[in-house]
Amino acid sequence: MSGLIPLDSRWHDLFENFEHTAYRLHVRDTYNTQLEREPMAQFLATGTADLEWFQDWLTSIREAKAAGRIFRRVRVVSLPLTDSARYSLWVTRYSVEAGEDIRYLARDDAQGLPEFDYWMFDSRTVAKMHWNDEDELLGFELVEDPAEVVELNYQRDAAWHHAIPRAEFAAQYMD
Repeated sequence: MSGLIPLDSRWHDLFENFEHTAYRLHVRDTYNTQLEREPMAQFLATGTADLEWFQDWLTSIREAKAAGRIFRRVRVVSLPLTDSARYSLWVTRYSVEAGEDIRYLARDDAQGLPEFDYWMFDSRTVAKMHWNDEDELLGFELVEDPAEVVELNYQRDAAWHHAIPRAEFAAQYMD
């Protein structure tokens, strides 16, 4: 494995240059991204939020879908949901509407899955994400060991098989 890579153009290139599929596994209960702090506080206070910061992501999903490329995610969550997970569940409605396929898996049903977040591109390039103690993304590490990439493919398939679609999960767990 290589060292920690900052969130620079190499990070963005992964999303621009994949050919077929981009898959994300979320395993953290909380995320603290600078762009989301105010909207999340707004959501927790009112049940809604301004998502202007999110529009570029939604556009990239739509463009990828139009080009025949797929975004998929599995979010492993603890129950009851944390504030961060409730906010994410609300926000992901817009990602799904844009064309992303997002599924949820209760943490109790996620035994054997990796205990780290990552993006996998075209089943061969893995960007393992690194976070600090304040739940902020620091950078990523490219997983280069073929055996580890194959194992993550198996675990991706298992997570996908057991996870339920966002709409079904939201119907059960949104307040």
